[in-house]
Amino acid sequence: MAASFLSALNGSIVSTALPEIVSKIGGGGTKTYTWVITAYLLTSTTATPLFGKFSDLYGRKRLTQIAISIFLLGLVFCALAPSMPILVAARAFEGIGSGGIMAMTFVVIADIVPPRERGRYVGAFTSVFAVAGVLGPLVGGVIVDNFSWRWIFTVNLPFGLVAIAMTQKYLRLPMTRRDTSIDVIGALLLVSGIGSSILTISWVSGEYGWASRPTLVMGCISVILISALFLWEPHADNPMLPMHLFKNHTVQTMVPMTTLISAAMTLVSSFMPLFLQAVTGISPTKSGLLLVPMMLGLTFSSTLVGRKVTATGHYRKWPIMGTAMGIFGLTLVSFISKSGLGIGIGLVGMAFIGFCSGASFPTSTTAIQNSVDIRDLGVASSTAQLCRSLGSVISVAVYGTILNAQLSGTVDPKLLRAPRKINVLPEPSRTEAINAMSHAITTVFRYAIPMMVIAFLFSLCVKELPLRTHAAYQDTDSAPNDADGN
Repeated sequence: MAASFLSALNGSIVSTALPEIVSKIGGGGTKTYTWVITAYLLTSTTATPLFGKFSDLYGRKRLTQIAISIFLLGLVFCALAPSMPILVAARAFEGIGSGGIMAMTFVVIADIVPPRERGRYVGAFTSVFAVAGVLGPLVGGVIVDNFSWRWIFTVNLPFGLVAIAMTQKYLRLPMTRRDTSIDVIGALLLVSGIGSSILTISWVSGEYGWASRPTLVMGCISVILISALFLWEPHADNPMLPMHLFKNHTVQTMVPMTTLISAAMTLVSSFMPLFLQAVTGISPTKSGLLLVPMMLGLTFSSTLVGRKVTATGHYRKWPIMGTAMGIFGLTLVSFISKSGLGIGIGLVGMAFIGFCSGASFPTSTTAIQNSVDIRDLGVASSTAQLCRSLGSVISVAVYGTILNAQLSGTVDPKLLRAPRKINVLPEPSRTEAINAMSHAITTVFRYAIPMMVIAFLFSLCVKELPLRTHAAYQDTDSAPNDADGN
């Protein structure tokens, strides 16, 4: 929880303060602004499956502490960055640690808590992300308004030191040594394939567009690398991404379902603040606070569902109910408007989307970890997390393109960087821009409903398996190896 809070809080703080950081440090303009985000996203996503796989080979504790240490060094590099290019490089380094932290969080919990009992811990872990999502905009706003932007990064260092100290003292897991080779070719193909895919998606939504030569070339490279990965892995001695995982029915249904849910949740959390700032004119901090209903729904439902799963041992109905609530929530937010009643409808819709996530994410993680062999626990957990991240990236790119197409010729693209300026435009430009933004964003929400319907159909295909009543570490024959810190 300490490590997860470290990563989650940093993400929400930086997102709030990034425009101020760019304006202070200068250099590179909009493209550099985009790269501060892209570099972090690129490395954090590609690092996730690597940490999961390496932890299967070298132990959870060691990889957890490596991830936290890399993240802390990244924070220091960001705080000391004298220029935008160095800040981008520091964010990339920081992203490696973040991806490792997120991967190891799910794997360590799978090791120490039996699937049948895991629901009791779900609410506590989910509340970490909810609290970070609420505190981040507030802390970021206070720091930017009263202190140097460099404190945005250094404020997280104490949490990181606490996380390292707690893992050193309390995390005691047995480890079975495996004298096995590392799939170097698979690792290179995996990292380069995911990396090039994220670059393609980022360029589509940011710098170049769909039909540009850089996007098309990078897209072709991505297809080649991903295809080579799937052709190579069946022949590797110790594959980085075992193909037999994708023959697992639970993986086949739960992974695409949660990928689509993650895409929808990211879509709402990304475009709702834009709506609130552009259409209603409220501040970024207040628009962030209006996402609280979604976080409350997420925390409440994950706690409730976790307790029910622990008590009954049954989990299949919860993703079905969750995705149904997600469809209803997206339908409501598509009717949001500037009026008080319209905003109220949007807030209720966000709460239902939070219910959807809280009912679906924890149960899917438990189901996937329960369905795979112990030796594949790390790579299965991190692969599921990877797919969720990719779903978020792709949804923002695709629906961002839809939004831009809706606004083409009506709203200056520069206003999307400072949406509150729309409310100070002279009439009739102000009214025209507000109406265009409102229509475009609600159209995006409406187009996202079919995505949740598909997630609902996947949830109907889930087959329930009996939940194991023993923790993963209890399946190992070796005793804890204190000399190696595991």
